[in-house]
Amino acid sequence: MKFVQPYLEYYLNLQYPVTFYPDAEVGYVAEIKDLPGCFTQGETLEETMTNINEARELWIETAYEAGDNIPLPSTDDSYSGKLMLRMPKSLHRRLSETAEREGVSLNQYIVYLVSTAR
Repeated sequence: MKFVQPYLEYYLNLQYPVTFYPDAEVGYVAEIKDLPGCFTQGETLEETMTNINEARELWIETAYEAGDNIPLPSTDDSYSGKLMLRMPKSLHRRLSETAEREGVSLNQYIVYLVSTAR
């Protein structure tokens, strides 16, 4: 039996985890570890998010056209991805204001901060 590759749209609609890193020279770097070599940069978080989505699409389209293996997104079914968090109002305000200046949602900004903490 011959393997039938799913349609390109199938792969383009998959949700891959993205990791963001601050970079003193360019602003931010983003990487999709499930797609080897798929990374980009941007001056702001918003620009970096736009760039990584374009890089993901290009990576998938190129691999698809070449007939290369396209890895599925890594998952961890034991975690829901949701977390209830209480914080002081002043911290909530500061985070919200910074997210607004960066042009991203508060949730996206907090995920960025947590993903870059060491």
